[in-house]
Amino acid sequence: MAKVLVAYHSRTGNTEKMAQLVAAGARSAGVEVVIKPVAEISASELLGYEGLILGSPTYYGNMAWEVKRLLDESVQYHGQLAGKVGGAFSSSVNVGGGNETTILALLEALLIHGMVVQGSAHGDHYGPVAIKGPDSRSTPQCEALGRRVGELVRKLFP
Repeated sequence: MAKVLVAYHSRTGNTEKMAQLVAAGARSAGVEVVIKPVAEISASELLGYEGLILGSPTYYGNMAWEVKRLLDESVQYHGQLAGKVGGAFSSSVNVGGGNETTILALLEALLIHGMVVQGSAHGDHYGPVAIKGPDSRSTPQCEALGRRVGELVRKLFP
């Protein structure tokens, strides 16, 4: 069975709550899902998944250094993640807090690895964003991201 890793950093628990929702969405698509904080993941572990969804709180309009560390360490596997499916999500403290720039930075790294990223024509186009924790608007967006990635993984890795 195809596997998706939902990797996140969360200091307050808000991004972790989003990660749980994303993971539930991916499971609903019929893929195996592993959910872990980035601090517990080695870069080599990324090779064992067909999908990777990264979540980070927004710090100064960008990802947390813990997530950046994992991406920096993944450089040694450049090209080996090509064709795998990626996605991203973020939380911040306020509207206009840099969520979209954070998601775009995460997606840029996945694209440089050669990963496949599918946007959404509805809702949060680049990936789900939450102000503080997930609410009635962002919860279905998180689930939809997981489901989209899971469905695409199943198509590409039957």
